Amino acid sequence: MFTNSDEAVINKKLPKELLLRISKLITCFLFYSQSWNVLALDGSNWQRIDLFDFQRDIEGRVVENISKRCGGFLRKLSLRGCLGVGDSALRTFAQNCKNIELLSLNGCTKITDSTCNSLSKFCPKLKHLDLASCTSITNLSLKALSEGCPNLEQLNISWCDQVTKDGIQALVRSCPGLKGLFLKGCTQLEDEALKHIGAHCPELVTLNLQTCSQITDEGLITICRGCHRLQSLCVSGCANITDAILHALGQNCPRLRYNSAPGSFCKHAAFFIILLQNCHELEKMDLEECVQITDGTLIQLSIHCPRLQVLSLSHCELITDDGIRHLGSGPCAHDRLEVIELDNCPLITDASLEHLKTCHSLDRIELYDCQQITRAGIKRLRTHLPNIKVHAYFAPVTPPPSVGGSRQRFCRCCVLL
Repeated sequence: MFTNSDEAVINKKLPKELLLRISKLITCFLFYSQSWNVLALDGSNWQRIDLFDFQRDIEGRVVENISKRCGGFLRKLSLRGCLGVGDSALRTFAQNCKNIELLSLNGCTKITDSTCNSLSKFCPKLKHLDLASCTSITNLSLKALSEGCPNLEQLNISWCDQVTKDGIQALVRSCPGLKGLFLKGCTQLEDEALKHIGAHCPELVTLNLQTCSQITDEGLITICRGCHRLQSLCVSGCANITDAILHALGQNCPRLRYNSAPGSFCKHAAFFIILLQNCHELEKMDLEECVQITDGTLIQLSIHCPRLQVLSLSHCELITDDGIRHLGSGPCAHDRLEVIELDNCPLITDASLEHLKTCHSLDRIELYDCQQITRAGIKRLRTHLPNIKVHAYFAPVTPPPSVGGSRQRFCRCCVLL
């Protein structure tokens, strides 16, 4: 609903010619053809609905009305961020939309285990469910889903920190087709939970365990040995993980495409080389704060990872221009490499930028606090890659002391300090 003073978003986003055509169609619907009007409101035309852009206005009654209108036709619904939606509305939704396959309730903080009970009773075809930041969710939800939603393929319960190994055990035993598990911030999970996943999820492709601080190498090695199809693993913020996992991944998960590691990784170059030599499909490597990374590591990356697209080397303080030279001449550089992050790499100079000039797909480079990088070097890079986004910072020059003045002059940085 808009008042006369409001300007709808649609008026800002669409050209006037298209708005005119839409206006004519609406006129036809409303005034010239009752049958067209009926067709426009037919539930079969609304199989996918995303209400994220209207989240502030969505209340329970809206969801109930949508479910009654769409009924069994609705396959995908996103209520991400809709804080006004609770258990009662979602029970009505589950009763009316029994063919739902994808449901996002990310950030719907009012919902509880009652919602998962409703989904379990009425929505057996559910495949993708996003419950991230629904902090009232407990093990009871996972047990309910395991009983009524055996086709579940992807579940996001990030930041649902009441979930423990008991809920994970119930879920994975009854949902053998799970391909994606997002457990970020589930701080009660221990190695025992990972052992259940490794034993019952042979189809697992994506696993996010970021900030699951209690897990160790023991649990993750079980994952590697049981989930040979694994393509994406995130263990950032897991302080008890070591680079022994690199060896396990290299030996068991040849399809790995994305690996995000904590700073404790890469203390033993041999483990990392085993990973690179066996996982040739790697597309994204996050090695931020892996302080033992050297030019030798980049040489191995350039040889064994022809599909590499995104590489983070921030705070890898041992790499030099020579390592970037090998990376820039590797098979991924010319057509694949899109992002390289080199923040806080003190040995990197403008020579590295020269080595990256032939990376024609390079879209973004991060150079914060690379003190040997100059504006002139960046300018030369842009002559070869005019569309590249360069993120860098140059501290203001400290002005010379004033002549004849008694007060010391400082640059702005010094004043702040």
